[in-house]
This record gives sequence, C-alpha cells and structure tokens, in this order.
Amino acid sequence: MGGLSGINNIALGALSADEEAINVTSNNIANIDTPGYAKETADLVEQAPILFGQQYFGNGVTLQSIQSSRDNILDMRVNDENGQQTESQGYLNAMNQVQAMFNDDSGTGLQSVLSSFFNSFSNLSTDPTSSSLREDVITAGQNLAQTFNQDSANLQSIASGLDQKATADVSQINTLTSQIAQVNGQIAVAPAGTDNADMLIDQRAQLMQQLSSYVGTSVTQLSNGTVNISTANGAALVAGNQSFDLQTEPDPTTGHVQIYSAQGLNITSSLSGGDLAGTIQARDQGVAGVLSQLDTLAAGIATQVNNLNTTGYDESGVLGPDFFVAPAATSGYSSTMAVNITDPTQVAAGTTTDSGDNSNALKMAALQNAAVIDGQNPIDYYSNLVSTLGNNVSQATADNTAQGAVLAQLQQQQSSESGVSLDEEAVNLIQYQEAYQASARVISTVETLLGAAINLGATGAS
Repeated sequence: MGGLSGINNIALGALSADEEAINVTSNNIANIDTPGYAKETADLVEQAPILFGQQYFGNGVTLQSIQSSRDNILDMRVNDENGQQTESQGYLNAMNQVQAMFNDDSGTGLQSVLSSFFNSFSNLSTDPTSSSLREDVITAGQNLAQTFNQDSANLQSIASGLDQKATADVSQINTLTSQIAQVNGQIAVAPAGTDNADMLIDQRAQLMQQLSSYVGTSVTQLSNGTVNISTANGAALVAGNQSFDLQTEPDPTTGHVQIYSAQGLNITSSLSGGDLAGTIQARDQGVAGVLSQLDTLAAGIATQVNNLNTTGYDESGVLGPDFFVAPAATSGYSSTMAVNITDPTQVAAGTTTDSGDNSNALKMAALQNAAVIDGQNPIDYYSNLVSTLGNNVSQATADNTAQGAVLAQLQQQQSSESGVSLDEEAVNLIQYQEAYQASARVISTVETLLGAAINLGATGAS
C-alpha cells in the first residue's frame, strides 16, 4: 500500500531478499573447490503491485527461488566423453604392457631367438658330424621354446590381472549405483528448488560422473527429479531408489571373468564406455589376439621342424624323432612348447644315411625364409604380429589423446556454465551489499519521517 508504512514494508522485503542473495553468494564462494558443485543464482522478482484507491503502487522485491546453474545435457555429454576416454585408457594401459613384451630393440622380443634357432641349423650344415654344433641346435630349440613359454605365461598373467581389474570395476559400479539410488530417493521427497534438493542433485551428478569412468551409461531424467540409469546396452543399473548389481562369474571354458546383469544376462561382449569396457576389450581382443598369433607361430614352427626331422636321418643313420613335442592343437601350444629330444645325435641333419649329409639341416635352416605359417615365413609372421600390435597401440594412443582434448573442452564449458567464478561472485556481493545498505537507509529515512510526523502531531495537540 502507499504511505510511509508501505515504503517501510517494501524496504524490509528488500532487506530480506538481499540478505538471502548474499547467503547464496557466500555459499557459492565457500564451495568453489567442492567437486560436483554447481553455482546457484538468487532469482529476485518484482512483487505484484497493489491497487490503493485509483493508483497502483509498487510492492517491492522477493526471492522467488534459488536456481542451480547445472546443465543436465552438458553433464551427460561430459559423462559420455569421459566414458569414451577412460575406455580407451583402460585398453591402452593393458596393451602397453603387451607391447613392452615384444620390444626386440631392448631384447625382450622373439626376433633374436628365432634367428638363432634357424641359424643353428645353418651352422650345423657346415659340419653335420660336430657334436657341439648338434648340442647348439638343441640349446637353440630349448631357448626358443622357453621364450614362447615365458611370453605365453606373461600374456596369461596380463589377462589374469585384467580379470581382477574387471572384478574391481564391477564392485565400484555396484557401490556407485547403490549410492545414486539412495540419493535419488532423497531427491524424490525434497522440495524442488530448495538448497537441500540442489545439494542432493550436485551429489548425484558427482556420483554419475564417477560411474561414467567405469561403465558407459544411458540416463533418463524423470519428472520428479530422479533418474533411471542403465548400461549403454540396456542393462538396468538404477531405477528410482532401487539399484541393480552387476555380477561376475568365471567362464567355464576360459576361466575369464564374465559380466552379468541383475537379470542374469551375459553382457560382457556388449559393454561400451568406461574402464570396464576397455579392460574387457584389451583382455578378449588385444591380449587374446596376440596369444592366438603366438600359438600359431609356435605350432607352425614345431610342425615344420618335426616334419623335416622325422623324414631325415640322424647321426646313427635312422629316421629322426619329433624335434619338438608335437602340437596336439594350435591353441595353447606356446605355453607347452618343448624340445622333444635330449640326445644331439637324434638331430636329423641329412636326407640320407650318410653321416656327412647336411641336406636336411639346410632345409631346416631354409624354413626361416619359407612361407610355412599362414602364407608367411616365421620371421615375417612375427614381424607382422609386432607391427599390428604397434599400430593398435598407436591408434589407441591417438584416440585417447583426441578424446582427452574433447573432454577437456567440454569440462571447460561445464566449468564456465556451472562453476563458481570468484570475480563474478565478488561483483554480486558488492551489488547485494549496496542494495542492502540502500534498503537500510530507506528504513532509517522512514523512521525519521515517522518520528517527525509523531512530533508534529504532539505539537498540534498541545
């Protein structure tokens, strides 16, 4: 209404609104380093004017609501990109270990032992009756077999470590989804637009970002403020205040950990996004692929050498035995490869019974350059294995770098929209402070005028 009383009410309302706005600003400043916090804005609106007589009078200001600056769509984009980046990082971490196993420049590869093995037959061909050169052939074979055994064991150890990592990731996913469901339940009953609701939404956003680091998700926003979350392939994780745990079980054939949804479906091969998917991809494609190639190479060499040794004649003039333990199957052979003979006289250096015949030794040496393994010679097959591995790691590195750049850009955008700026809050603080002080001066002025009016009334009465 009009008059001094109405002016006083307007000023009191402004004091209250400005005080609340200062509280919002203070809370923003206090939470500048709080993970997941989205800055809040005091939404001040004009009060509806009041009709007094024939005239409308302004009715001041009120704090309509406190608005969080969180952008749900941008948050989901950040989480999606975070999932892609952590997936490629999880894959890359594992494959860097694999690549380090085949660094021939540092002496950790197969190149030198392959060459030494075939060269030992070439050396034997110069003097097939030499006991020491025959011993060298067996030693070179043992070195080759042991290197295959060690590489296979190392690859299986990496795969076993990835199993443990996958299990740990699932445990983290279940913990986070349980916490998100709990916060979801609190959001459902919290009055919308209140500090408590915004705080809960901030907490949930932080939990969802952490979840995206472990597994790619699909999120549905509901009208009551809660969210439903599933994996990218549709396995339910959170629905309202209920969470659904993923399960892990070993594969009965391979022994490797498999991931199951709460509904009992095996979702291992369909996972995407997050460290869990990268870990599974590295185990089931990266490591398994290299191990398969290693088995093929080992079995191929053993088969070809055995064929020649069993069709040639040893130093005693009889057909030789298998040089290597014969492969029962290609799969897994690199882990069991072993030299079958211990007597150097059983190396079949010739194709005749002549003790000086070196023709079979030359054939074995020539295997190094023969297309006997998937249309390639052993050295080229191994070189292609290393080259493919290097290209895969290089591509994963490039993808990871690119995804990291996109994620950083999105996070910068997120920070610009939702993060707290000290400069901005300082300006707001000064603005609300000056408004508060001005409202206080209005109240003081009204009190002075009222006092003067009272004094005038007292004077007139006397």
